[in-house]
Amino acid sequence: MSIASYSKFNIYKDQLFSLSASLEDEVLLNEAFLLEKDEKKQLEIYYAPFEYVNEQAKVVIVGITPGLFQMKQSYSTVINARDQLTNNEEILRDVKNNSSFQGPMRKNLITMLDELQLHKHLGLSSTNELFSTASNLVQTTSLLPYPVFYKGKNYSGSTPNILKTELLKKYVIDYFATELKSMDNPLIIPLGVNVSKVLNYLAEKNYIKSNSILNGFPHPSGSNGHRHRQFSENKDSMIERLEFYFHKSKSRRNSEFVNLPRI
Repeated sequence: MSIASYSKFNIYKDQLFSLSASLEDEVLLNEAFLLEKDEKKQLEIYYAPFEYVNEQAKVVIVGITPGLFQMKQSYSTVINARDQLTNNEEILRDVKNNSSFQGPMRKNLITMLDELQLHKHLGLSSTNELFSTASNLVQTTSLLPYPVFYKGKNYSGSTPNILKTELLKKYVIDYFATELKSMDNPLIIPLGVNVSKVLNYLAEKNYIKSNSILNGFPHPSGSNGHRHRQFSENKDSMIERLEFYFHKSKSRRNSEFVNLPRI
């Protein structure tokens, strides 16, 4: 496990430590934490410590961007660690664990992944272990690693279009694609159609392999009223894709083992 080289945590660590536990919205969405903005597109990107990368991950679950709630959770985790003898990597790992798909969204995500039998491919009793005892197998991340706001609200990934907006596309290429390059061709699960579109673009440009993307997986948010229909329509094809991916991965590992030099 390691931290991506683009970590800005050392720059903002002392500022985060100086905050009080009562995190109001105006404290988070403050010029002090503003990374970039596009006034014409009405976009703002703020810092939040989501830079931990689990390079050994077998599965990568990808959303659009951390929202205000996740941003607040991440700041709280750092504040709670300021009086402990904790190194940066441990803090950033805790941020990921404490802020990833909390509440009903995580329950919906686990239910769908278990229906696809992902846990059996990973040797688990349920994919809920990915968020506890088997967290070493997963990387939870976003196309846009830092919180993005459109017209002052959480960016949904649709308007403006990520791939047609230079500021957003830059973050996808420079951060997210770089993150994936540090891993060994993990299974990539895009949460929703907007994430899938960007991943397919990255595959076309040879940043990632297309057969590692589990297309058809709906966003697990309770506000996505179409998720049950979307999941049902794509379930069989996703199960087939998982079987193909893990069979191919197993064959590759066996080939590498056979071709090991004799001692």
